[in-house]
Amino acid sequence: MIAIDLYRHRKLADQRQPAADQNRFAKYLAYFGVAFWIAYLIFIGVILPSMLDGLAPNMEPYHTLNKGLGIIFLADFLFRFAIQKTPVQEVKPYLLFPVRKSKILNAYLLLSATNGYNIVWLCLFMPFAFLTVARFYGLPGVAGYCIGIWMLTLLNNYWYLLCRTLINEKGIFVLLPAAVYVSLLLLQIAEGKNFVSTFTMDLGEAYIEWNAVAFIGTIAGVLLMAFLVRNVQGHYIYKELSRTQDTKVKRISDYRFLERYGEVGEYLRLELKLIARNKQCRASFRTGCLLIIMLSACVSADIYTSDTGKSFALAYCYAILGIQLVNIMSYEGNYLDGLMSRKESVYTLLRAKYYFYATMAFLPFILLLPAVIIGKITLLASFAYLFLAIGPIYWLFFQLAAYNKKTATLNEKITGKNRGGTFWQMMLSFAGFMMPMLLNSLLTPLIGAETTQWAFIASGIAFVLASPWWIRNVYRRFMKRRYANMEGFRNSR
Repeated sequence: MIAIDLYRHRKLADQRQPAADQNRFAKYLAYFGVAFWIAYLIFIGVILPSMLDGLAPNMEPYHTLNKGLGIIFLADFLFRFAIQKTPVQEVKPYLLFPVRKSKILNAYLLLSATNGYNIVWLCLFMPFAFLTVARFYGLPGVAGYCIGIWMLTLLNNYWYLLCRTLINEKGIFVLLPAAVYVSLLLLQIAEGKNFVSTFTMDLGEAYIEWNAVAFIGTIAGVLLMAFLVRNVQGHYIYKELSRTQDTKVKRISDYRFLERYGEVGEYLRLELKLIARNKQCRASFRTGCLLIIMLSACVSADIYTSDTGKSFALAYCYAILGIQLVNIMSYEGNYLDGLMSRKESVYTLLRAKYYFYATMAFLPFILLLPAVIIGKITLLASFAYLFLAIGPIYWLFFQLAAYNKKTATLNEKITGKNRGGTFWQMMLSFAGFMMPMLLNSLLTPLIGAETTQWAFIASGIAFVLASPWWIRNVYRRFMKRRYANMEGFRNSR
């Protein structure tokens, strides 16, 4: 009953939030994307048996697929970071109710288990099972196989929630899933015995044969992982609501070296303090830096061999920190009334933001220097994507400053609402990452790779030099909409 009530409250909260009508088109677009994805998985499930048939001697297609379950669920784990959020939406009010807190957390975990994403993979495995397993074991074998895969998906769901909660609190916890998957990889390649793939193959066949030990073991794993998630999230919920941290005296830099830059320096100082002092901003910035390090290492290791792959890696490296500009003015929505009390303060704030993120774009440039030195990419290519990021891409992201009117929380990560982005935020962030690859793919065959890179540099320099004018234009459009925007910021706090 608690889970049903929480689900109803969640639906009502989504319907009543001020941006519900504005996000309607984005929801329809998301529904279309989900439908396309489901149809694509069904198509793969239908053609996969013929592709795997005869691939390995003395093995049926379902044996071959079961040997790759580890890779499939690793992909599922990574996809969840982009698609799925932690299940706790608005815990704080419910903690005041005369209900045991453990029951509330259990209800949220139950809602997570019933998430539609947990059955999406069955769109691949179910048609595959009907075409391969049914020939030998009939419908009971298909049912056992699908139920087993669904339970493994639940286990992966709770494993993701555990890792996501820990990583949201401290970035160092990214080493936990990394250590687990590296250990599994080493176990797989140890002495050529393929321990992991052999285990998953035997586990899949045990599901087909309705082996009680396999089902009991999987259920025990799901319950154990859910227990760990509940305790970890409960710990961080009470820690977030606790006031003990507010009494600690910390030494915080005043960034006095920025005083020489006048009012722009003051807003640069505000931007640095926004990132350093607030959990949500700090976690987002830290995650961006981590992704830059990972991608630059992949480029240096020559993992991206194609031109399209290198274009994607370079564009992502330089634009990943700037993606925070998609929420431009949303964090400031918490204290925008104070900013509006001073003339031209928003214009100065926008200038300071641009200078800060343009300067931070040199971080990936430095990290990509080893790849330049060993010849994996050219210095010209690195400069091209640097100027493309701080020029056209940042110009694109800054346009949202005039239209964003949803306040983003600064510190609440567990007890805050999981609010999705607006349609324009999703579209512009997608366009910002796809534009470099599309331009590179279109221009390179026409004018050559080197000329394309010089064109990127020229366009980037033009946008950088014109930044005072287009920032002023964004500011004027913001001021025309300031009353509607401020009302939206207040309503969504």
